[in-house]
Amino acid sequence: MEEIRAVMELDFESILGLNDAEVRQTSQMDMDRLLQLVRMSTFCRVATIEGQVAAFLIALRDGVPYENDNYRWFSSRFSSFLYVDRIVVSSQFAGRRIGSRLYDELFAFARSQGIGAVVCEYNVVPPNPASRAFHDRFGFRELGRLWVAGGTKQVSLQAAGT
Repeated sequence: MEEIRAVMELDFESILGLNDAEVRQTSQMDMDRLLQLVRMSTFCRVATIEGQVAAFLIALRDGVPYENDNYRWFSSRFSSFLYVDRIVVSSQFAGRRIGSRLYDELFAFARSQGIGAVVCEYNVVPPNPASRAFHDRFGFRELGRLWVAGGTKQVSLQAAGT
């Protein structure tokens, strides 16, 4: 049985494991960082299959004290937004539309809160074609690019209307 629900403390180790498996496409996250993100988040969900965490999504509203270059970039351009810090789906559950269901809920939440834009970034150096295709399906469009991680990654800064 599949379920999407709010993140609970019992999910933290699984979330860290999923993030570590995809760290090349996301960024490092230890327990302290995860706790910080969960506390600041507006929308923080896991998708479980038969009780196993298969995916997670962490999103933050505008106006939180998040020290992140990408978040700051969006903050300087939008007065109201919902920032996807990360969405990760376990490779074990790829192709089952779990990420799409998480985004469907995210967009519904944003609309219910009167938030007009969902924003995110994904790597273009190194390339992440799966994330590009995924975000294209949700109507995201590139607004700019930014070099991050000490110049080792370039991200495409994206926005979609709700």
